[in-house]
Amino acid sequence: MTPIITAFEASPDRGKGQARDMRVRWALEEVGQPYEVRLLSFKAMKEPAHRALHPFGQIPTYEEGELALFESGAIVLHIAQHHAGLLPTEAVARSRAINWIFAALSTVEPPIIEREAAWFTERDKPWYAEHGPMLDERVRRRLGELSARLGEHDWLDGAFSAGDLTMVMVLRRLSSTGLLGAYPNLLAYVARGEARPAFQRAFAAQLAVFTAASGT
Repeated sequence: MTPIITAFEASPDRGKGQARDMRVRWALEEVGQPYEVRLLSFKAMKEPAHRALHPFGQIPTYEEGELALFESGAIVLHIAQHHAGLLPTEAVARSRAINWIFAALSTVEPPIIEREAAWFTERDKPWYAEHGPMLDERVRRRLGELSARLGEHDWLDGAFSAGDLTMVMVLRRLSSTGLLGAYPNLLAYVARGEARPAFQRAFAAQLAVFTAASGT
């Protein structure tokens, strides 16, 4: 059965591949699983039909037969567990790769999202001059720790895995901030992820949605 995912009808990132459906698209492309996309307006995301799939009225969702999932990390993990190519077959290595999915979403991403939200909502406030640098430092702390762990390796733990896919997508949220520039190995790490053919296919697919919606 072909899975169906949901995505923005008009993504606020203007085709940069930052929306969380991109994580799911990339995972599906990596394992060679065809999929369908149901595009949603912001209004439709808050209506009962979509909230039945995603109680918080967001994207993405994933439907496959009787299964419906609504968290990007859970969806990526489901895909990785049911298709070869995104998790090692050896049990210990497999658990380590799964660990990196959670590290990306629970440890590295939160300060990035906090910084991003503050920039959008607080940068014109008088306290932002003090608050902004503090948020930057929280992100740098995590980047420094991740950089030290990655070292000169291509990927976080052996071969490319769902953990790397998730981490690269999290780090891409910093692409316009300059914060990654202090960590050449992380810049190279993100570039390796973006160079993968599966990423390129997924990116092209989501960009096509923005292009069609914007008429460009």
